Amino acid sequence: MRSLLNKLLGWIAGPPPRLRCDRAVWTSGVAELARRTRGCSQESGAYLLGTRLSDGSSRILEFVYYDDVDPRALETGEVTIRQTALPRLWALCRKRGYGVVADVHVHPGSCRQSYSDHADPVMPRAGHIAMILPNFAANAPEPGRIGIYEFCGEGRWLDHSAKGSGFVRLDGRA
Repeated sequence: MRSLLNKLLGWIAGPPPRLRCDRAVWTSGVAELARRTRGCSQESGAYLLGTRLSDGSSRILEFVYYDDVDPRALETGEVTIRQTALPRLWALCRKRGYGVVADVHVHPGSCRQSYSDHADPVMPRAGHIAMILPNFAANAPEPGRIGIYEFCGEGRWLDHSAKGSGFVRLDGRA
């Protein structure tokens, strides 16, 4: 009976969001991204660690900032992550029992993908979600005002930005 009710509610409410995040985790993480731009003079970014849920979505539990796993990631003003940083990231994932469920970085202007974002995904595996926050993350942007892109492999991307909170849902109070 329970699965029938869940199925009926799913038809009415639509599919679950692909990503979920507690609003406090999002707000804190985005504020730290904005702080790391050093007064809007450089990009910043983070891997979003979390777990898979039974409905197929993933829950973001923690922001791990690019420059914490690669101290040179922000040296040029744009995000450049060296492969030597990935073993540190995987060790952190193993320690926490999480996986990388997405990544996020800031842009100085819009939340559209740059040429380098499109050509060189942070996690070049099909299904990976990359989010872009506009204006160096000023004013704490939330889904609906951010870029949300899914890497499909072979240089192809899907743009989910217009889905906003239907794709990335923030749980908790505003």
